[in-house]
Amino acid sequence: MHYYEVAPSKIIRADSETFTYSSDDKLSIGQIVLVEVGKKQILGVIVHETIKPTYPTKAITKIVETTPLPKQLIDLSMWLSKYYVTPLATVLQVILPKGVQKKRHVKTAQPITVSRKRTNIVFNEGQFNTLEILSKYKSGTFLLQGITGSGKTEIYIEIARQAIESGKSAIILVPEIALTSQLIAEFSQHFNDLLVTHSKMTESDRHQVWSEALTSTKPRVTIGPRSALFIPLRQIGAIIVDEAHEPSYKQEKSPKYSALRVATMLGRYHEAKVIFGSATPNISDRFLAEQSDHPILFLTKLARKDSIPPEISLIDMTKRANFTAHHFLSKQLIDNIEKTLKANKQILIFHNRRGSTSSTLCKSCGWNAKCPKCFLPLTLHTDSHYMLCHICGYRSNVPTSCPLCNSADIIFRGIGTKLVESELKKLFPNANIARFDADNNKTEDVNARYQDLYNCSIDIAIGTQVIAKGLDLPQLRMVGVIQADTGLALPDFNSNERAFQLLAQVIGRVGRNEHQTQVIVQTYQPTHLSITCGLKQDYESFYKDTIAERKKALFPPFTHLLKLTCLYKTEATAIKNAKIMLSELRDKINKDVQILGPTPAFYERQHGTYRWQLVLKSPKREYLIDSLKFIPTKSWQSELDPTSLL
Repeated sequence: MHYYEVAPSKIIRADSETFTYSSDDKLSIGQIVLVEVGKKQILGVIVHETIKPTYPTKAITKIVETTPLPKQLIDLSMWLSKYYVTPLATVLQVILPKGVQKKRHVKTAQPITVSRKRTNIVFNEGQFNTLEILSKYKSGTFLLQGITGSGKTEIYIEIARQAIESGKSAIILVPEIALTSQLIAEFSQHFNDLLVTHSKMTESDRHQVWSEALTSTKPRVTIGPRSALFIPLRQIGAIIVDEAHEPSYKQEKSPKYSALRVATMLGRYHEAKVIFGSATPNISDRFLAEQSDHPILFLTKLARKDSIPPEISLIDMTKRANFTAHHFLSKQLIDNIEKTLKANKQILIFHNRRGSTSSTLCKSCGWNAKCPKCFLPLTLHTDSHYMLCHICGYRSNVPTSCPLCNSADIIFRGIGTKLVESELKKLFPNANIARFDADNNKTEDVNARYQDLYNCSIDIAIGTQVIAKGLDLPQLRMVGVIQADTGLALPDFNSNERAFQLLAQVIGRVGRNEHQTQVIVQTYQPTHLSITCGLKQDYESFYKDTIAERKKALFPPFTHLLKLTCLYKTEATAIKNAKIMLSELRDKINKDVQILGPTPAFYERQHGTYRWQLVLKSPKREYLIDSLKFIPTKSWQSELDPTSLL
């Protein structure tokens, strides 16, 4: 008889992560099994072998998967649980694919066909030097800071090729599903049978990819968002995080992990090279890279020698003389769109707010249409003629009169992508215009319509941040930014950084080849550091000023953060409990921990609850972990290392 410690994928007891089970057969660490807990059958993973206990044990009910998970993935699960103070069962729910025990018809994976196959890439001096430096290291984490259009993708391909040639697999992470099509197109010219996984795939298809990775006898290249880190590849030689600055690399649900930290640990367990690629790295990641014993890899020149920088124009939105033809589209922007369309070339219009208008007001009495659950302004969506709360999803009809004073003088203010779309359709009725934002359905998003974007079937692409990053469109000749300072007023320590990154990234969509291109940026704050540095794509100046501000205000990377949020049905109860928690923490936690608050959360009312928060700052992360012992699980949420305090 053999005895094993099995970690169930459901929380059984708060003080126990694993339970002892017996088996007549010799089993392997990492095998997925079914075990009986009470009268329920629960999925679990064998984490280690043990001796016969003094108490009676139940037998393992069933082997779900004969091929064990790689040891490195088990180690990663244990680390994730400890580092993010999350039950191992919750981690396993993320690691294991949904429906892993279902019997499925095994489909033969369809190979990705490409029109042409490249075998060799000719590297420029900057790319060659970067690869030379990397060749001196067997493993480790590296920041690859390359300006937009500097040829980072070619370096990714070469690193993956070297891993495959050495008999090891490679994982390529993308921040958005929208970017998978482009990377698949690039990588499929160099590698056969790519593994691609993302959340828009069916449960069955994702399970198929997972099984293929688990049982594959040869090294594979896998492309996907942050969850691709948990694909069960045997030996990994390279992990590449493209657009590493993107917020979507932070998981919002428990375990609230950073894909960058997880990639580093997975790379350590596999003794692999980990590359964080970005033109605009997060301030904290750049600072950490400077402190590490690995060099930062800079690409400062465009990949193509014949590339022409874009011609950039800044439009001051406070000067109404710039808006003689339209109330939010400047005359210069309209004229350049017209000129570009006449040349049969493509235009990208960026605005980081979806919907039609962001506020609905009564001109007579000042009434404002708000969500009854969240008390936040409802966003008008004129295409489907409804009002929507972007926090909880509450919908209502568009008011024809004021519910307070019955006046019919209802006005709509603010600019959203749907309004930009409808206004441009009026101005340019013959142009093929497409909008890309979170309101798209599966057939309308960037991933589904990538080929239309690439071959210029779409004349004008309008969108939020989903189109600001990573896209390389050969016919794109003009970029317009409706309001570059959107987001600068948010009360968060990184709002300036985010505004700078988005502006620099969207400008980087042009000026990548031998064609003359235009960028027109509209803003109410033309002298703001995020705008001036974003226009010039001047990361170094922005970093120098911002890192000094962070040090002075004691925000990351100069401190560790813990965000605590309480949720109660009434505001009075939320405030009362937040104050009680503040008092208790002051008495119990390390004196070096600074507590901010309590304050109402940025989105104070959500899903019928009031939310108040405390923010803890600490010179040592372990002090914050110790603090979590005093936080009740009921009515409180916690987040270690939050990337935002909103």
